[in-house]
Amino acid sequence: MSEPPPGLAEAFNDGEPSTPRPAASVVLLRRGGKHGARSLEVLLVQRSHDAAFMPRVWVFPGGAVDPEDGEGEEGYRACAVRELEEEAGIALDRAEELVLFSRWITPEFVKTRFDAWFFLALAPAHTPPKPDGRETVDAGWFEPQAALEASAADELHLVFPTVKQLERLAEFETSEEAMGASRGASVEPILPKLVGTREEPQIVLPGDPDYPA
Repeated sequence: MSEPPPGLAEAFNDGEPSTPRPAASVVLLRRGGKHGARSLEVLLVQRSHDAAFMPRVWVFPGGAVDPEDGEGEEGYRACAVRELEEEAGIALDRAEELVLFSRWITPEFVKTRFDAWFFLALAPAHTPPKPDGRETVDAGWFEPQAALEASAADELHLVFPTVKQLERLAEFETSEEAMGASRGASVEPILPKLVGTREEPQIVLPGDPDYPA
């Protein structure tokens, strides 16, 4: 069981749940460190301070699927690649492998909802991220555990799905290990639900003892 992210009360939807909009992100990995060190690092970008949705939050590059991206899984993949280039200035070649890592559906009690697919990919060599200055204003490479510690110290604003995925990535020593473990793995959609009261809400995930049937 986990505490809700900051600002949850403002995001409450008291009416009928909205339909989640298809979205996709790239969880871009690279080998970090110097002198041959092979530790895993992941790219995070900071959303604009003026953004209507999740301002100032550090996220994986991504966004909503557009009609020109196509339909089905290929549409999600095309969206992920497009958003990475738009938000971080990094282009992935068509030959680059995208491995489905997770799928998160925004809870029904939140006004703005997405059915978000997250794909792992290896960063091309010599491609520093370049925020677009509109949707994203900063970018950086982080070791997953370092990002989690910065979040716990209120130095990095992360949302719940990003935290949970960083926790998973922290289990791997290298980007190749993360890709290999995820390649071909079954990915079930994760729909967080709310228990408790509006004054003291708690988010639960599938598999948690308090998760509603």
